[in-house]
Amino acid sequence: MKIKNILITFFSAIAILFSTSVISLAKVVGDKIVLGAAISLTGKYSSNGVHTQNGYNMAVDRINSMGGVKVGGKTYKFDIIYYDDESNPKRAAQLAERLISQDGVEFMLGPYSSGLTKAIAPVTEKYGVPMVEANGASRSLFTKGYKYLFAVLAPANLYLDVAIETAVELNGGKGVKIAQAFEQDAFSQDVRLGILDAAERTGSEIVIDDKLPKELNDMAATLAKVKAVKPDVLVVSGHTKGALTAIRQIAEMKVDVPMLAMTHCDAAKLSKQHGKNSEYALCASQWHKTLTYKDDFFKDGMTYAADFEKEFGYDPPYQSAESSAALLVFKDAFERANSFDQKKVRDALAATNMQTFYGNIKFAPGGQNVDKPMVLFQVMCDDAGKCENKVVAPLKWASAELIHPIPKWSER
Repeated sequence: MKIKNILITFFSAIAILFSTSVISLAKVVGDKIVLGAAISLTGKYSSNGVHTQNGYNMAVDRINSMGGVKVGGKTYKFDIIYYDDESNPKRAAQLAERLISQDGVEFMLGPYSSGLTKAIAPVTEKYGVPMVEANGASRSLFTKGYKYLFAVLAPANLYLDVAIETAVELNGGKGVKIAQAFEQDAFSQDVRLGILDAAERTGSEIVIDDKLPKELNDMAATLAKVKAVKPDVLVVSGHTKGALTAIRQIAEMKVDVPMLAMTHCDAAKLSKQHGKNSEYALCASQWHKTLTYKDDFFKDGMTYAADFEKEFGYDPPYQSAESSAALLVFKDAFERANSFDQKKVRDALAATNMQTFYGNIKFAPGGQNVDKPMVLFQVMCDDAGKCENKVVAPLKWASAELIHPIPKWSER
């Protein structure tokens, strides 16, 4: 499957030539609804950028093959213009300007990461361009009064509070000692704020509150503190690279901690990179394939995962699933609006109330999805070293029993 990129010179010329038509070719080209996306195909977010692009492409192919999008009695197919934002917020904002001002795009898909979404959102808002984004969870995105930003994922402050709630529940309702280390990006700092809120709410104590280095390549200093202080929970948020660094150094330094909770460890494919060293890690996830949400396009999570692996050769992380869900939301909104008018499409997006294979989607006035909780899965390995991710929290929804506390390295 290939999503054809539209040549800029051709697209611009056609848009100008037919700018007086009833349905502007800045919105559609022939029978195609053209969406724009700046994606991190290089730079530090490149692995998750590829997951995002694959999720978009998966949904475009599926929607187009199942009848497309019906507007005004006609059938249209999705197409996407992609640019590489190089994992750079300034570049992302420039590309958003280019997509809108030069390429004539009037509907946008989001980039990867909260930081890049923060860079693009003022641009789409300025031009009144509806953007459905799937990978910017920073809660500050939803407090600025944006009217054209819609996020299918749960906000960042909810990512790991379920880990603290679970640790406290397992501790008989008593507060726990928390060690935490975070990247200095918008997303991770919002995850941190969520942990601070959870600690206060549960009577828990933050005993280590560290920053990860900019390159996310060394957290030995934090882990030395963990060995000395002996917290009940260690929380780490540093995207894919941070998760890989954490597992590598925890194993090297033989750090014992009863609970390890991280973001992005499914995207990092921990068990493939570090095998049994990754066992028992708790991973915050927007989605897991064993959840039972359903829709007409991908059926359910297990079916989506099987189809995705057949297409791209690997099990989909949640970044891909939520990216696919963004296209389902756009299709639904276009058809309910029955129009390509940006204001009408924006209003239809605001009124979204649907279930997808990824989860329920309903937007609050700030644009965040308020109808889908986070889950935690745990990496579990058999004696042969084969590892699986199994949903273990919230405890009342778990499909597998949480292994807690994590066995000490000397006992493994």
